[in-house]
Amino acid sequence: MAELKFGTSGWRGIIAADFTFANARLVCQGIADYLKQAANSSQGIVIGYDTRFLSEDFAALAAEIMAGNGIPSFLGVRTIPTPVVTFAILAGRHAGGLTVTASHNPGEYNGIKFSPAWGGPAPTAVTKLIENHIRNLQDEQVHWLPLAEARQQGLVHDLDPREAYLRDLATKIDIRVISQAGLKIVVDPLYGTAVGYLDTFLAEAGVQVSLLHDWRDPYFGGQKPEPTAEALAALSQEVQVSHAHLGLAVDPDADRFGVVDHQGQYHPANLILALLLDYLVKTRGWRQGVARSVATTHLIDRVAAYHGLPVYETKVGFKHLAAYLLDGRAAMIGEEADGFSMRGHLPEKDGMLACLLIAEMVARTGKDIPQLRDDLFAQVGPSYTRRLDLRLSREAKTRLMDRLAQPLTSLAGQLVVQHVTLEGHKFILDDGSWICLRPSGTEPVVRVYLEAASPEDLDRLHQAAATFLEKV
Repeated sequence: MAELKFGTSGWRGIIAADFTFANARLVCQGIADYLKQAANSSQGIVIGYDTRFLSEDFAALAAEIMAGNGIPSFLGVRTIPTPVVTFAILAGRHAGGLTVTASHNPGEYNGIKFSPAWGGPAPTAVTKLIENHIRNLQDEQVHWLPLAEARQQGLVHDLDPREAYLRDLATKIDIRVISQAGLKIVVDPLYGTAVGYLDTFLAEAGVQVSLLHDWRDPYFGGQKPEPTAEALAALSQEVQVSHAHLGLAVDPDADRFGVVDHQGQYHPANLILALLLDYLVKTRGWRQGVARSVATTHLIDRVAAYHGLPVYETKVGFKHLAAYLLDGRAAMIGEEADGFSMRGHLPEKDGMLACLLIAEMVARTGKDIPQLRDDLFAQVGPSYTRRLDLRLSREAKTRLMDRLAQPLTSLAGQLVVQHVTLEGHKFILDDGSWICLRPSGTEPVVRVYLEAASPEDLDRLHQAAATFLEKV
């Protein structure tokens, strides 16, 4: 009996230990069984993959399993970013999509992400159904057809949605504004799938583009390929050396984004999302609300209040946010884990779109990120955030979560005025600062999120959190 679980965004595991061809066959068969029961499987499934070890081989395996179940597949002829898989699902009106990717996880990981026909990440109800199919599978119940034979029978088709996706992006970005600004931008795809996408779009828009890490390296330079300040050190240096206006990055499957300014200073997603909300409301005139995850900055709430817009708080994971975009309640959705999408785009986070909007914002305003930040803080008040990842044993994690279930009354000299249990435990203090602790759905860590009105208050909150955790 296979115990293969889907986390916040798909099934992931360490290559050769958990993520094996044997387990991948079971996962793909489970997805095939779900498609045959829940969707028009004759519409076929999009299969994409990233630049990790053997990703193309696992993608080919997925196509063979689908063919063995009579489900046509549209298999990428090259690596495809996660948001582009979603685009291809919707453009082709397919039954769903499967992407071989572990997103921002370290190089020893790989994974499989499934998206239903509506394009966004599979909700928990769907992944539970797939898990149930997998749980009852035996190897002999896996149906497959060799790739060559599947092609001969018309069950596997080549797919390259790049040009169509870029044309679609061009309808959502003000290219004229970018082309007239004379921008110089350094792009870092972190050895991933965005090569030929983000850099090409910017270059064709008249931007002088320098490109870093545009070759395949499954080790990702020996570091976790998440577009954080640490991982973007080379981008920061290149921006300073080349006197560029911006440095823009995405993770290996291009659903997350990272930003550095002309001085090489990294700016977290919490700030960028608030800036984008303010910018989009002012330039697009949108009046719908905004949805954010429970771990994402309340600076978004203040921007929304300034413009008279509602805010919707969800669990962590874009699958929870996407519903607000699909039903029209939100014009923008975002999460602190570098996730962004907007009205008229995809119900999936798209780091490339976020990067292009950042370039448009800088081009239109003529201001760098620090200037835009200072203007926003003057408009709605300052906010500073921090995230810590704690690697704990299973026993220590259990002790911590048990202790958090007992309400705190005060922290960092402030009264706790609200205890939010939407996901994990979030304690809001009477001065508006807050701390949230939640176990990760994709990694063996507990994440700690902090927000306060000044760097000094943030340090005090951090120290109080550390003291509390040490006692537990």
